[in-house]
Amino acid sequence: MKRAQRWFIALVFGWMAFSPNHATAQLTPSDNPFPLLPGLEQPVEFWKKIFTEHSISQLVFFDPLDMSKIYEVLDVGEESRSDRYIDGERARVAAAHEVDIDRVKVQRGIKERTAAGLKRANRFLAQMQQIFRERGVPVELTYLPLIESSYNIAARSHAGALGMWQFMPRTARQFLRVSRSIDERKDPIESTRAAATFLKQAHDSLGNWPLAITAYNFGPSGMARAVAEVGSDDLVEVIQKYDHPRWGYPPKNFYAEFLAAVEIGKNIDQYFPGLELDEPVAIQEVALRGNASLAAVMKSTGLKRDEFLEWNPALAGSRMIPAGYRVKLPVDRKMAAIVEVRQAPARQQSSVLRHRVKRGETVVHIAKRYGTSPERIIRINRISKVKLLRIGSTLLIPRL
Repeated sequence: MKRAQRWFIALVFGWMAFSPNHATAQLTPSDNPFPLLPGLEQPVEFWKKIFTEHSISQLVFFDPLDMSKIYEVLDVGEESRSDRYIDGERARVAAAHEVDIDRVKVQRGIKERTAAGLKRANRFLAQMQQIFRERGVPVELTYLPLIESSYNIAARSHAGALGMWQFMPRTARQFLRVSRSIDERKDPIESTRAAATFLKQAHDSLGNWPLAITAYNFGPSGMARAVAEVGSDDLVEVIQKYDHPRWGYPPKNFYAEFLAAVEIGKNIDQYFPGLELDEPVAIQEVALRGNASLAAVMKSTGLKRDEFLEWNPALAGSRMIPAGYRVKLPVDRKMAAIVEVRQAPARQQSSVLRHRVKRGETVVHIAKRYGTSPERIIRINRISKVKLLRIGSTLLIPRL
C-alpha cells in the first residue's frame, strides 16, 4: 500500500452492504459459512484441548508454528505466574527440546472456565439464537461468548471491554446505550442484538465469515487494511503474510478458537459428559413509551430493587430510564401503568451537521451516530461507493 493511501482508512464499502443496489450472495442450506480452512486443522484441535482437557492449573508449552506439537504440560496451581517465571520455563523447555525459544509459547488451560460458561449459556442461548435468526445471521455465532467471556454478563477486561460480548465502549456506543447511568453491554439480550448487527455488518463489508469473525477481535477496519495489503480475502493467507504490530497471536487464532467453541457447544455431552446446565430463563420485554424514573418502573413491576436489577443489569447506575428502553421481566410478571415523564421541548436544530472523520470510521458508523441514513450522507457529500474517507476531512450530515 502506498504511503499516501495509509491516510485513507474509513471505508465506504461499510455502507455498500446496506445499499439496495449492492448484491449479496445468498447462502444455500448446503453451504458451510464457517469452513475449516486448510492450515487451521492443528490450531482448532489445539484449542479444543485447551478448552476441554487442560485445567486452569496447567501451563501448556507448545510450538506456535506447529500447534500439534505440545512440548510439556506443567502443573503450577491456579495462581498467576510472573513473566520472569514464564520466560524461565520457556527457556528450560526450549533447551530440553533443542529448539529456539521463539518456538515455545505458553497457554493456560481453561477446562473449568469452559464448563462453567456452557452451564451459564443455557440460560439465554435459545433467545440469543432467535435474535440471530431474526437478523439473518448464523446461530453458530452465539458460541462466540464462550471465547470472549464464558457467558459471564459481568465480565470486564483490563482494556475496558464489558459484558458477555466484551464490547469496548467506543464500539458499543454505535449499537447500545452506554453512559454513566446506563450500560447495555451488561444486558445479555441487548448486547446480543448489538453483536448480531456488528457481525452482519462485518460480514457484508468483508465478504466472508472467517474474516468477519476475526474482525470481532481485530476490528473491521483493521481487517479491511489487512486484506488490502495482502491482496487476498483468504484468512489463512492473511495470517501468514500480513505484518502489523497488532496482528499477533490473539487475532491470528480467533477464528480457530471460534471453530473449536462451536464444536464443543454443539456436542456438550461428548466433551463434558454429565454437565448439568442452568435452566433456560424466559424473559418478556416492555418498551417504555416515555422517560420514567427507575423507582416508578420498579414499583410498577412489584419487584424488589435487587430482583429488578438482576433482570435489568444495564440500569444498575440509573435514576432515570430513557424512552424506548426495553424493561426485562419474568414472563409471569405484570407491569402496571406508570406516570410517564414528559420530555422538554427540543430546541430547533439545524438540518445539517458537520462531522470530522476519525480513524476507523465508516459511513455506516457515522450515520448510526447521528441517526441518519448512509445513503443520504453518500448523496449530500457526493461520495463514490469505492472512494475512501480521508481522516480529518469534514462530512455534511443531514438529519432525518
